[in-house]
Amino acid sequence: MWESKMPIYDVREIRCKTTVYLGVGAIKKIFDICEELKKQGIDKVAVLTGKGAYEKTGAWKYVVEAFDKNSIKYVLYNKVTPNPTVDQVDEAVKLAKELGAKAVIGIGGGSPIDAAKSAAILLEYPDKTCRDLYEFKFIPTKAVPIVAINLTHGTGTEADRFAVVSIPEKEYKPAIAYDCIYPLYSIDDPSLMTMLPANQTLYVSVDAINHIIEAATTKAATPYSILLAKETFRLITKYLPQALMHPQDLTARYYLLYASLIAGISFDNGLLHFTHALEHPLSAVKPDLAHGLGLGMLLPAVIKHIYPACSEVLADILNPIAPKLTGVAGEAECVAKAMENWLKQVGLVEKLNNLGFKESDVEKLSELALNTPSLDLLLSMAPIPATKETIKQIYKDSL
Repeated sequence: MWESKMPIYDVREIRCKTTVYLGVGAIKKIFDICEELKKQGIDKVAVLTGKGAYEKTGAWKYVVEAFDKNSIKYVLYNKVTPNPTVDQVDEAVKLAKELGAKAVIGIGGGSPIDAAKSAAILLEYPDKTCRDLYEFKFIPTKAVPIVAINLTHGTGTEADRFAVVSIPEKEYKPAIAYDCIYPLYSIDDPSLMTMLPANQTLYVSVDAINHIIEAATTKAATPYSILLAKETFRLITKYLPQALMHPQDLTARYYLLYASLIAGISFDNGLLHFTHALEHPLSAVKPDLAHGLGLGMLLPAVIKHIYPACSEVLADILNPIAPKLTGVAGEAECVAKAMENWLKQVGLVEKLNNLGFKESDVEKLSELALNTPSLDLLLSMAPIPATKETIKQIYKDSL
């Protein structure tokens, strides 16, 4: 296959709205990025990240050296958690304002990068809070420049206009989407991801799969989003087992990372629907729930419900795990079972009841899916009517 001949140590540029540096060793591009920031008059930056991966992966060493070389002052906020909160973002913004930061760098997976995107907006709107942003009390049109250093192969946030931050007291996990938060530059270096634990390797890859299954079947789907979806699924089904068995395999990490990137571009174009709209309430209620795990538990049921409306597209995309599909509506149960079996093969065996959810929770979860700000847009993109009864049935089927 042609993949084996790709020079993965050559850092290539992937141009979308964001300039993404992809390849083993791409972290060294932070020197060029900092030099460019300095040319633009940016000499103070805020860095948002999690509690440890930014150091353990080795990324931080390069970032600090690049800051020193270019005389860039920085403030570090390293308290971003999975499913970040509005309070964390406000705390980071306070530090950034005290420094006078003119740009923001996010280092990590989706959570730190999404928090960084949110902070970048708020630095341009100093009278606003993160709650104002995620309760849609204003519509931002500007943000300070954003640089994303990606440490997982799942979210695609390094190349899209989306961010997600939770409002804990309301059990809301809204999403925002604004052109002003496309990162200016992003770094996708597979060598930074070889320390990802097996469960996180699995969950982030399942996140990418959900991105493309949704993006290819929304009312806004295009040939482009479907093309990227098909390639994403092919690559993940091929390279995820290898990465799980051999975590240090840079070729496997490279293609999972590339798959995640193009999946992000796919849903940046085609948008999302059921699995994300229904997962956000799960991890809003249980913040320790990994986003990709929540999506994986919902995915077979979502496929079963939407397959009759988009059977030809899904049959084409899911060919690697169900090659006998012909694209007729009657295959819905069969293809949902094929997805469930594949998820079990790669290690995702949990159901909602294993995480403590019960049938008595379905009503509350359904109300959150319908009433959390922004999720109504996702539900409106579904290929079938997103009635409360359908939402409840997907949750029940996933228990």
